[in-house]
Amino acid sequence: MEFIYEAERIYVKDASGRMAAQVTFHQRSDRAMSIDHTYVSPELRGQGAGGKLLSAAAKRFRQRELKVVPVCSYAVAWFRDHPEESDLLK
Repeated sequence: MEFIYEAERIYVKDASGRMAAQVTFHQRSDRAMSIDHTYVSPELRGQGAGGKLLSAAAKRFRQRELKVVPVCSYAVAWFRDHPEESDLLK
């Protein structure tokens, strides 16, 4: 799974070049981002794509020394299930 990084999203394309999964985030303050949407296409569901996207986002936020406010339900559940990432939470 090859991630494509943009300023406010990380996503994956399918074989035809269409967006197949993504996590979007927005600047909340100078040092914090809100994760507001996670999408995984039906073709990728059940394969861990959402978790891999959130893991990539967490790594990116940590590298940039940013805090995170999970807003979408998937991000809230992912951070609850990954307490090792709780230092990122604002």
